[in-house]
Amino acid sequence: MENLWAKIGETAGRIYHLLEEGEKSLYQIEKTLKKEGYNSNIIKMAIGWLAREDKVEVLKDKNKWVIKLK
Repeated sequence: MENLWAKIGETAGRIYHLLEEGEKSLYQIEKTLKKEGYNSNIIKMAIGWLAREDKVEVLKDKNKWVIKLK
């Protein structure tokens, strides 16, 4: 079993760099990262990690979640 914390941290870093291009919906982030082999649950945990560290804002916009850097 791989180190879960390391995988979440790696995924958080990838998400952070993706968001440097601009805000993205949760769907856009998952679509991009799933193509790179990332797991959907780990993606969500990584977004939570970034939110807890006060690096991102997670907003609800009608029917979608939007994530952007602070």
